[in-house]
Amino acid sequence: MDKKSILIVEDHALTSFALKTSLSCVDFIDEIIDVNCAKDAFEVLQDKKIDLILLDLGLPEIDGVQALEKIRENNKEIKVVILTSHCDKEEVQKCLELGINAYCTKEIKPDKLCDVIKDVLDGSMYFDSSVSDFVMQQTSRANDEKILGNISVKDCYNLTQQEKRVLILLSSGNNNQQIAKKLDISVNTTKVHVCSILQKMGVEDRTQAAIKAIRENLIN
Repeated sequence: MDKKSILIVEDHALTSFALKTSLSCVDFIDEIIDVNCAKDAFEVLQDKKIDLILLDLGLPEIDGVQALEKIRENNKEIKVVILTSHCDKEEVQKCLELGINAYCTKEIKPDKLCDVIKDVLDGSMYFDSSVSDFVMQQTSRANDEKILGNISVKDCYNLTQQEKRVLILLSSGNNNQQIAKKLDISVNTTKVHVCSILQKMGVEDRTQAAIKAIRENLIN
């Protein structure tokens, strides 16, 4: 991996120092810039090429969600990892809609955060378990038969019709046994479809597939 530039946007000086210290010895990071407010972050983004932003949500004046919205107006490709001390459901939903690449709590261990950053730079996504649970709950529906009848999946990632049906049910919180029963197929066949979906969508697990489907508005 080419060396990358990281921008830390964090108003708590001790947290910012700890983050910068933890990341300073990572071999794939070339430059680490830290700022304590969104306005300074915008200036850095105008002057420098940044590959990934570590963004706190509890920023002064312009909060993290507002900052993310402005960042996404000008740059939809830059990787954004949310690092926050709380998980407000409205903030989580808004961040998902704005296309974040990872959502971490500040309880994450330094070595895990380094792994998350590396994976995100490689194209993966990561969501704290509390957030992924919320997203899965948001996408669940009481009547799966109605979902299958009324919701379609956009023609992305070259999914087959059956894989699209599996993705819909997967995104509404069904496990392999439930999907198999509702589609009248075997559990083994379901597993094959799920593995194919993960590979085509470039994600590591079913939660990431569901989140990506929602974030990219694949399911209508």
